[in-house]
Amino acid sequence: MRQHAHATARNATRRIPFLFRLLRSRRLRWLALCIAAALLLSSCVQERKAQHADRREESQAGRVAQNAPAPPSTQTANANTMAYDAKTPSASPMSTDQPSRSRTEKDEQEFNTEAYNHIEENPFLDATRAPLSTFSIDVDTASYSNMRRFLNEGHLPPKDAVRIEELINYFNYDYPQPVGDAPFSVTTEVAQCPWNSAHRLVHIGLQGRRLDRAQMPAANLVFLVDVSGSMEEPNKLPLVKSSLSMLAEQLTARDHVAIVVYAGNSGLVLPSTAGDRKGEILAALDGLEAGGSTNGGAGIQLAYKLAQENFIRGGINRVILATDGDFNVGVTSEGELVRLIEEKRQSGVFLSVLGFGTGNVKDATMEQLADKGNGNYAYIDTAAEARKVLGEQLGGTLATIAKDVKLQLEFNPTKAAAYRLIGYENRLLRDEDFNDDTKDAGEMGAGHTVTALYEVVPAGQRWENPGVDPLKYQEPLHQSARAQSDELLTIKIRYKQPDADVSKLLSVGIADGTGAVAQASNNFKFSAAVAAFGLVLRDSKYKGAANYNNVAALARGATGQDPQGYRTEFVKLVETAQTLSLQSARR
Repeated sequence: MRQHAHATARNATRRIPFLFRLLRSRRLRWLALCIAAALLLSSCVQERKAQHADRREESQAGRVAQNAPAPPSTQTANANTMAYDAKTPSASPMSTDQPSRSRTEKDEQEFNTEAYNHIEENPFLDATRAPLSTFSIDVDTASYSNMRRFLNEGHLPPKDAVRIEELINYFNYDYPQPVGDAPFSVTTEVAQCPWNSAHRLVHIGLQGRRLDRAQMPAANLVFLVDVSGSMEEPNKLPLVKSSLSMLAEQLTARDHVAIVVYAGNSGLVLPSTAGDRKGEILAALDGLEAGGSTNGGAGIQLAYKLAQENFIRGGINRVILATDGDFNVGVTSEGELVRLIEEKRQSGVFLSVLGFGTGNVKDATMEQLADKGNGNYAYIDTAAEARKVLGEQLGGTLATIAKDVKLQLEFNPTKAAAYRLIGYENRLLRDEDFNDDTKDAGEMGAGHTVTALYEVVPAGQRWENPGVDPLKYQEPLHQSARAQSDELLTIKIRYKQPDADVSKLLSVGIADGTGAVAQASNNFKFSAAVAAFGLVLRDSKYKGAANYNNVAALARGATGQDPQGYRTEFVKLVETAQTLSLQSARR
């Protein structure tokens, strides 16, 4: 382009003598001046085009270099987050229910800014020196569907995108319904650890009380929808609209919903409207269009204002945020957003977060907002996932049956030398937080199940431990008479009713068990298979003998009835991950 412009300039220069001859003639002087001006203008235009082309080529070269996926040895992370530079997604036979996405030149050039908090896996702890383990429950499932999205696109997920507790809790388990006044039942099981036969695996399951749609309280909902420019892709705003439409179809005359959007400015699209006026609600959703920058902070404030103005005492009062998580204008710092959400939850309005799309998913921010907003965080990668979260499990998504649910386990040092909580790294609490009713913890929705696994080293066995010097001023604590019982541990659970400020306490003793994995329940085997899969995906130093083959074999033997096919899909994902791992090893 630049050479062409220079040639044009040279041609214009050669015509100068001809123009001088025209200028000598008074009758043709005006013609000469017009020709000269035209030549000068043409030369300038060509030069500007050349300069613009050069800049565009340099910019494209820079973006290509910036977007090039770094090899694992060169990817970096700071203490808080790790950014993942995704490769171009490839087609997958398992992604038949995913919205199709045409790959354009713009898509190829966009920089991937997905970010995940660094996970430092829980270590083994000495049962004598640290007999208590305390954590908050987690019913989020986003990590599982996000992991599935990576595998379906032909990539192994980043290690820090794999939160093992969310993989485990993606699935429902066959736990009994609660009896009496308790909002959930407690199920426990102990057997051999599948990836280390010398260790035990402790399985703890909570089953929330199920509610039929007719039993659920009236709902006051505000849909807070991100319509910024980053949401224009098919797997973002179009999927948001169809997902929220599924939810809207289930509302009744006693329910109300409002719609707030945010981009450069926040705005009210639909005032609080009765749930039986579906035509108006669906039309408002259908009319949403993407464009502009993102002002998430202002949108959240307007959504909470509407929810508080239409508050239903004793009902479900909830803001449902649908976004790719890219808050880049307004209240942008995580600290400010968290403080805002913590303040608003005190009013009784809770927050749930639905994540969408690829490329700029701010996973850590969305998880944090849902956690502090007394809600749950789900990632919607397909229309099928929308049906699961907003259809099959609508009660768990909307209706809270218990809040600030905390678990504290005390291990018997005569039975356990050491233990390790699998997952829940960002849900750990201090031991003294268990009895502190002002300390926020996890919420449990109607029909939700919560599962936690501990790997335990039996007493008398050696385990990887750098050791601690003997204490100078005190001897190890004396054991009580209860230590000689057959109990491996005691589990205590604190929870509050949704509208209460004082917690209630449940306590259950768990006997030691030495049974083989093959004799364990399907609940035990399948949850163990999912946990082992997470360990392998993370290439965890605690994975022991776990590999894709024995994970898939264990899961196949525990699929049970599987009416929705979620467990069968899991086995296929394990096989996909194994194929991708082998391909990566060959490179």
